[in-house]
Amino acid sequence: MVLIGGTSNVGKSTVAETVAEKLGFECQSTDGLARHPGRPWRTPEWEVPAHVAEHYGSLTVDELITSVLGHYDRLWPRIEQLITTCSADGHGRTGLVLEGSALWPVHVARLQVPHTAAVWLTADDAVVRARVHAAGRYEAATDEEQHLMDKFLARTERYQTLMIDAVDRLGMDRVDAGGGRSAADLADTVLAVVDAQNAVGRSSAGR
Repeated sequence: MVLIGGTSNVGKSTVAETVAEKLGFECQSTDGLARHPGRPWRTPEWEVPAHVAEHYGSLTVDELITSVLGHYDRLWPRIEQLITTCSADGHGRTGLVLEGSALWPVHVARLQVPHTAAVWLTADDAVVRARVHAAGRYEAATDEEQHLMDKFLARTERYQTLMIDAVDRLGMDRVDAGGGRSAADLADTVLAVVDAQNAVGRSSAGR
C-alpha cells in the first residue's frame, strides 16, 4: 500500500492515479469514506450547496482548520481499518494507492503495518492559489464567490503549513509537487522515495 497525503489542490489525485497505474494497483481517495465541506466554487456541472457556502462564509480561518482537522481525527479509525485490512488479506487486491488530505502525518506515523509506505506532496502557496483561481474562474466570480475561495485558500495554506511542520518534526518524507513537473515525473519520484523507506513514511535518505 502507498499512502499519498497533502493539502487540497496539490495534485494528490493525479499523482496517485499515475502511481497506481505504474504499479498495477487500485487507487482510492479518503474522500470516499466520509466528506467534509469541499470546494466552495461552482462549475458548469456543480453548484455550491448552501451548507458549504455557510461553512466557509461564517467561520474564521482558525475555526475552519479546527473543523477539518477534527473531521480527520474522527475519520482516522476507518482509514486505519482500511489500511490494516488491506495489508492483512488484500481483499483480492494486488495493492492499493490511497490518497487524501485526511492522511494526517501524526496518525500515519503510528502505523506499524507491513508493506505500507507514505509520502506527502507539497507545493508553494502560489501554485495552489493559481490552481484554485483557475478552477473557480476567480476573475469572473462575484465578490461573494471570491470571498469563499479566499477563505478556502486560507484554510488550505494553513493546513499545509501545519502538515509540513508535522512531517518534518516526525522525520517523514515529502515531495515538492510544484515547478510544473509532470504527473509521470512526480510518480517516479514518489516511487523512488517509497523504495527507500525502511518504516512507514520514513526513509534512510530523508527528504
